Amino acid sequence: QVQLVESGGGLVQPGGSLRLSCAASGSIFSIYPMAWYRQAPGKEREWVGSTRSDGSTVYADSVKGRFTISRENAKNTVYVHMNSLKPEDTAVYYCKLATPVREYWGQGTQVIVSS
Repeated sequence: QVQLVESGGGLVQPGGSLRLSCAASGSIFSIYPMAWYRQAPGKEREWVGSTRSDGSTVYADSVKGRFTISRENAKNTVYVHMNSLKPEDTAVYYCKLATPVREYWGQGTQVIVSS
């Protein structure tokens, strides 16, 4: 059984930075893609970006150039470094691990971008 735990959320001013972490239990972390999603109040959950097992990354256009996803397989952890934050980045951020048979989600961490 895989469990994902996000951390690092909080209140930040526009233009600021945060780093979110997602720690995974279990031994399968390193071989599967990991993704970050977010859900703003009243909106559907949206994909933010993903990292494959080899560390390659892809991003949504809305965060490209501002967010960087990385993974540390030895620590079973994936990160998203968020720079130049905007009020529209306010959301609950979730990580997801996808295997061929099922998906695993964390409980989410709240990010609020406000002055």
